[in-house]
Amino acid sequence: MRKPRLGVVSLGCPKNQTDTEVMLGLLNQAGVEVTFDNEEAEMCLVNTCSFIGDARQESVRTLVELADQGKQLIVAGCMAQHFKEELLAEIPEARAVVGTGDIAKIVEVYQAVSSDSSLRVVEVSDVPNDYNDEVLPRMMTGVGASAYLKIAEGCDHRCTFCIIPMLRGDFRSRSIESLVKEARVLVNTGVREIILVSQDSTYYGLDIYKRQALPELLEALHEIEELDWIRVMYCYPTETSDEFLKTMARLPKVVKYVDIPLQHSHPEVLKSMARPLHPEKVVERIRALVPDVKIRSTFIVGFPGETEEQVQHLADFIAKYEFDRLGVFTYSKQTEVESGNMPNQIAERVKKARRKKIMSIQHEIAFKQNQKMVGRVIDVLIESYDDKKNLYVGRSQWDAPNIDNLVYVRDEEGNRCVLGDFTRVQVTEAKPYDLYGEALEDLDPKTTISDLALAST
Repeated sequence: MRKPRLGVVSLGCPKNQTDTEVMLGLLNQAGVEVTFDNEEAEMCLVNTCSFIGDARQESVRTLVELADQGKQLIVAGCMAQHFKEELLAEIPEARAVVGTGDIAKIVEVYQAVSSDSSLRVVEVSDVPNDYNDEVLPRMMTGVGASAYLKIAEGCDHRCTFCIIPMLRGDFRSRSIESLVKEARVLVNTGVREIILVSQDSTYYGLDIYKRQALPELLEALHEIEELDWIRVMYCYPTETSDEFLKTMARLPKVVKYVDIPLQHSHPEVLKSMARPLHPEKVVERIRALVPDVKIRSTFIVGFPGETEEQVQHLADFIAKYEFDRLGVFTYSKQTEVESGNMPNQIAERVKKARRKKIMSIQHEIAFKQNQKMVGRVIDVLIESYDDKKNLYVGRSQWDAPNIDNLVYVRDEEGNRCVLGDFTRVQVTEAKPYDLYGEALEDLDPKTTISDLALAST
């Protein structure tokens, strides 16, 4: 019997994307026909997100739309972990659910449901604390010269607003040897930038090495010759050590970019969130120890009990510390976690107004920070071409994919920009969230990005 052609939808964060790529890699290795055009598919693998309300709604909407198109569904990811059998009961087209700790079983699940049209499978571990240090095959779903490398799974922190420990389990690091091996495989396929992701990257190694081993991992990855950029996402305030920051400053391939969700500034709100106090201290340390660094952070407004005074405290904090990149989210109530049952829940319209207030402050800060870049010479990783603007589009070392600024590049000579490669660019114009520049002739190849950045400050 011919096995059904399998489509794919990956929702949510970069960590979810790596899980999708592993599942597709295993399925492809087993001879399953995979298509990225879901109209051609008879069955679809949907890797869902259930982190906040909006993400959950997007997952449900995607499942319903595919079901309405007559697709059979294999539901994986956080929503599968969260709701298990409920998904099978609510969506007749759902043939199987696969939990976050069970993705390595995807081939067996696919083979089971494709061999028996009446079979429905639940492969969801109650506690998703699996550990697999093996380098599993991956089928890349992204476009370009960047790839995510998931260095750990789960989280040992218990923030009162976060459902991740329930969906992903406790923190489990992969070994340095396994990660370097996978990184080398990715680089051999043309990847120029490795982006380290986990729920808490600065916690890396505490479980298996009994020490914070992120600096050691960075040192090992830095030895990969054809790798140009190493980016670290998701730092935790109290674990962002001086050793890590000094390693970032010292190693040229480690981009000078710190992604550190601080969530709020007011001590009472931080206590209610079970988050570290005094976020200003880590911001000051980062800027003191890493020359030419840019900091990205995220904050939550509308947490239960948050007062107007506390919102103003956050606004003043952001105005004072002038974050280079910043995201603001309205609090998403989930009754499965502690904050969902706290008194004094905030109305949605109030949350949205508070978010608008903070983002208006950040808009001015972002524009001012970008204006400082005009005249600088920077390296840009070229990722696409904008036919409407007639410009190449890329990112600087200070910009992560999909969430940060873009750099639009004019190539007057017509031969200085190559997709998937680096181009030296002189910044000529700044907008609040993007830069514009001119491609330059190649400079001395011995001159590094860091050298150029420091010389132009």
